[in-house]
Amino acid sequence: MSRAAAPSSVSRAAKSPRVWQRMLSGRRLDLLDPSPFDVEIADIAHGLARVARWNGQTLGDHAFSVAQHSLIVEEIVAASEPDPRWRLAALLHDGPEYVIGDMISPFKSVLGGDYKSIEKRLQSAIHSRFGLPAELPAAVAKLIKSADRVSAYFEAKLLAGFTAAEAASLFGKPGTTAVDDSRFAPQPASSVGAAYLDRFHALDRLVHPSHPAPGKPQP
Repeated sequence: MSRAAAPSSVSRAAKSPRVWQRMLSGRRLDLLDPSPFDVEIADIAHGLARVARWNGQTLGDHAFSVAQHSLIVEEIVAASEPDPRWRLAALLHDGPEYVIGDMISPFKSVLGGDYKSIEKRLQSAIHSRFGLPAELPAAVAKLIKSADRVSAYFEAKLLAGFTAAEAASLFGKPGTTAVDDSRFAPQPASSVGAAYLDRFHALDRLVHPSHPAPGKPQP
């Protein structure tokens, strides 16, 4: 009786699921063990500008992107937080979504802990890459979460078809926080991505004054 053939390298490879994503920068980011060295802000800006909030169920000719949402959240945080580190953290608060997309809250609940653990590892890698602590101070995390909910309230009411009462029941009333409604007009991905990148560099220069300006070679 003939012996069964040994499995080929192709069949062995087929049994190992791919857990990394190739970025336009050329980086290969491992989702299960992300390295800060594989995180590039250009990839984040590009990806978040093309990830739609609310699964794309919003008004307008363009998707309302995670990048545009993040710019608004940073703007809200900046109104009461002078430390550029925490404003940078606000801009990057949804950073993992450039890899894993923007899962709506009901779907996150279905996925459970696995999603959260992957998201947390990615966020830690992003923070490490840009000189922020893996775990934010509790007061800072609370401020960013509050700003996130304020933005979500206005997005729900202005873009996603929720009544003001429905939005308030899900995200809370925004209180005295004022955000110009025009900030929620969905913008093209290219312009939002550029605005996100510009804001990152402005904040990064405040956090790390010794860093060279974008495109300027290190002496």
